[in-house]
Amino acid sequence: MKTHAIKVERYGDPSVMAWTETPLAAPSAGEALVRHTAVGVNYVDVYDRSGLYPMALPSILGREAAGVVEAIGAGVRGLAPGDRVAYTYPVPGAYAERRVCPAERLVRLPDTITDTQAAAVMLKGLTARYLLRETFRVRAGATILVHAAAGGVGLLLVQWARSLGARVIGIVGSDAKAAHLRAMGCELALIRGRDDVVTAVRDFTSGRGVPVVYDAVGKDTLETSLSCLARRGLLVSYGNASGAVPPVAPLELMRRGSLYLTRPTLIDYIPDRRALLRATRELFAVIASGVVKVHVGRTLPLRSAEDAHRELEAAGTLGSTVLLP
Repeated sequence: MKTHAIKVERYGDPSVMAWTETPLAAPSAGEALVRHTAVGVNYVDVYDRSGLYPMALPSILGREAAGVVEAIGAGVRGLAPGDRVAYTYPVPGAYAERRVCPAERLVRLPDTITDTQAAAVMLKGLTARYLLRETFRVRAGATILVHAAAGGVGLLLVQWARSLGARVIGIVGSDAKAAHLRAMGCELALIRGRDDVVTAVRDFTSGRGVPVVYDAVGKDTLETSLSCLARRGLLVSYGNASGAVPPVAPLELMRRGSLYLTRPTLIDYIPDRRALLRATRELFAVIASGVVKVHVGRTLPLRSAEDAHRELEAAGTLGSTVLLP
C-alpha cells in the first residue's frame, strides 16, 4: 500500500517540504489505519522541520489530524472501520493522506464536532485545556496575559478563560487582530512591538501585575513576560516561535518577586488513554456548548503545506490553519 505525504529529508526552511509517494504498511496489533480528512498545522511542525526539535530523517511532518478508520489490527477494541476519529500524537506523521496510528491515541468524534474542527483542536485545544485547567487553574476574577493571542491556541485560551470568569490581556501583531480579540471579550488587546506592554499591564492591574503569563513566543518575549508578573506569579513558556528561551537564573526569579517558571508539554498531561479521554470529553463539551468557538482562518490542500508554513512563520494567520488531503 502507498500514500502521498509531505516529507522532509533535511532540516531547513519551508522549501525542504516535498509532496511524495511513500509506502504504508498494514496496521499491526494495537494499530489502526486512518484515512485523513483534515490535518492540523501547528508551530511545533515548524520546530520539527527546522531541526529545533530533532527527528529521524527522512520524516513526514504533522502532529494532529482527523479522519476515518479504514482497518484495524489484532486486539483493537472500541474502534471499527468507518468510525470518525481524531488524534494528536508526539511522533510526526500527520501530513499524509493515510497513516497507521496506535489505536490507543485515537478518539471517536461526536456528531457535534466536524472533522475540520477536530483537526484544528486536538493538539491546540488539548493544550489550551491543560494550560488553563491544570498548569495554572484559572478562576473567576483572575487576570491573565496571553501572548500570540490571535493564534490557534491563543484564541482558544482567550475564549475559554473568559468563560471561566477571567479578565484577559492579549498581545497580537496587528490592529485587525486586536479588534478580533476585543470582539471576543478580551478586555485589553495590545500590539506587539508598538505598545508598551509592561506599562499597560501594570496600569490595568493597578500596579500588581498578573498571576500568570502564557507565552508561546519564546526568546523575544521572555523579559516582557517576567516583568508583567505579580509577586509569586507563574510564567508558562509553552512555545518557541521566536527561538528557544535562554537560561533563566534562579536568583533572577527571586529578585523579581519569587516567581515560578515552567515549560510544559501536552504528553505529560495526557500520558495514558484514560487521561486522553477525560481531556477530550471536556474539550468537546466546551466546543459543543458554544462557549469556545473553533476559528479556522484558512484551509489549504495538503500538498500546499509549504504555503501554510510560510504564512505561519510570517505571523499572517488568524486562528488555525487546516490542510485538506
